[in-house]
Amino acid sequence: MEVSEGTSDLVSDRESRIDPAATVGGQAVIEGVMMRAPTAWSVAVRQPDGGITARRNDLSRLAERNRWARVPFIRGMFVLGESLTLGFKALSWSAQVATEEEEKPLTGAQIGWTMLLAFAFFAGVFILLPALAADAVANDSDLLFSVIEGVIRLALFVGYIWLIGRSKEIARVFEYHGAEHMSIHAYEAGDPLTIESVSKYPPEHPRCGTSFLLIVVLGSIILFTFLGQPGIFFLIVSRLIGIPIIAGFAYELLRWSGTRPDGWLAGALAKPGIWLQKLTTSVPTDDQIEVAISSLVVALNDEQFADVSSRGDLPSIAVRVREEARTGDF
Repeated sequence: MEVSEGTSDLVSDRESRIDPAATVGGQAVIEGVMMRAPTAWSVAVRQPDGGITARRNDLSRLAERNRWARVPFIRGMFVLGESLTLGFKALSWSAQVATEEEEKPLTGAQIGWTMLLAFAFFAGVFILLPALAADAVANDSDLLFSVIEGVIRLALFVGYIWLIGRSKEIARVFEYHGAEHMSIHAYEAGDPLTIESVSKYPPEHPRCGTSFLLIVVLGSIILFTFLGQPGIFFLIVSRLIGIPIIAGFAYELLRWSGTRPDGWLAGALAKPGIWLQKLTTSVPTDDQIEVAISSLVVALNDEQFADVSSRGDLPSIAVRVREEARTGDF
């Protein structure tokens, strides 16, 4: 993990293994952060007037609600589906708050269509397009086909991330992305959730969704290399079927490496994702860290909140946001 001197010591001093059932996840949204704690999820957003508002929704672990979500290599697809659903809801609400628009919750059908379009875009651009391009120029060479497909897929993925990061709006989202990671680092390390304490941590995190996508892309390069250069029909079908298989493997690998921060193998496996996060995360401002802490505090249950309160004084605005957070479905 490439971090500055001092920060690396903070990460390496964490427990050698983190209980997956106690981990926290999250996502950057428009002018805010979504956090998923073990028993609830929340969104905190900076309002145009400078205040912070938040919403909270109880939500137990997916494995407790769906037995298939407890099966290794299958559970990753269920987790991904739920994460996308929550993410779209959080993004929609944050955009409404940040722009002071009237709230119009997304319907189930709207979320479903949005997820379908997102999957189609990812599959079409990052999976099928490289395969079809390689098939058109590789002639009958399986080796050349695999090399071209892999290079195009990786270049498209990294190039896309770099390109969207040039936008001022997305750049701010990447700063909130860093604030989300830093707050989770501090929380899981048992440190106080103060701006000063959180600021000591790196904006990259081994369990980041960016790392997940990178593992999927790299995994597809490895898997599809063994399939050679099939006919056009099998080419398309194999790539589409391969996505959920690779995603299931990627989830298990990310889950394993993210809960063993001190292991050399886990660290080595996490490094490519950490490097890529140099493009998707940035060092946030204190105001953005304040929003991330607020979102995390809102998502915690009473026992967890008492624990973080005992570590040190929380930002007063985070405590107030927790007390005033709206509850119920988004």
